[in-house]
Amino acid sequence: MAPAPKKSKKTVDSMNSRIKLVMKSGKALLGYKASVKAMRKSKAKMVLISNNCPVLRRSELEYLAMLAKVSVHHYTGDNSALGTACGKLFNCSVVSITDGGDSDILTVKE
Repeated sequence: MAPAPKKSKKTVDSMNSRIKLVMKSGKALLGYKASVKAMRKSKAKMVLISNNCPVLRRSELEYLAMLAKVSVHHYTGDNSALGTACGKLFNCSVVSITDGGDSDILTVKE
């Protein structure tokens, strides 16, 4: 099997800028428990999962997202990079977006 193609730095930078715009103008929930609650209440519109999120947790989030008809984006960075992209000084492995705000992040496909 051939290795998966790497995403270019430009797509990572554009995703980071979209996340920053959502945090500024929209609404987002950080963390696993808050994201699960938002998906159960059908409030979430998109879920971002870092690449070093535990496999069992990731599969559970994907399953809940499928049931709630929520789009899932696998963020290319680890949890510290996702927390930094959200403008926080701590790690965050899951971000749930409830309102996109001025950003076009909800229309982005992987």
